[in-house]
Amino acid sequence: MSTPSDQIPPSTPPPPSPPPYEPPPYDREPTAASSSNDDKNLAMLTHLSGLILSIIVPLVVWLINKDRADKAYLVAESKEALNFQITVLIGYVICWILTIILIGAFLHVVLWILNIVFCIVAAVKVSQTGTYRYPFALRLVS
Repeated sequence: MSTPSDQIPPSTPPPPSPPPYEPPPYDREPTAASSSNDDKNLAMLTHLSGLILSIIVPLVVWLINKDRADKAYLVAESKEALNFQITVLIGYVICWILTIILIGAFLHVVLWILNIVFCIVAAVKVSQTGTYRYPFALRLVS
């Protein structure tokens, strides 16, 4: 008579797990580690330029470097700054329209202060950690 242990096949070790998925290079998010120090400084200045020149500098940096694969980090940061400055410009237009009912002047000052604060925070974060994503911005340029 056979025992239950005779009927169970010997256990085999489980097959090895596949290596973790690593996306191809073109799918990876560009990082500051893969960029040069000059790109990091230019990205910081691109974020800071929103204080004075609004969308001009981020647009120029993005248009010059958008087709260069070695400048992926700089392109990503300039698009982020450009999207934020476009959002701020739309806010200024809305504030200008709302000045008819007098709240626009107050909102204009608030938006101006927020622009200053977020541009400085973005520049500091980019100089320290390498990347920054604004908490609210319309992603119009992708």
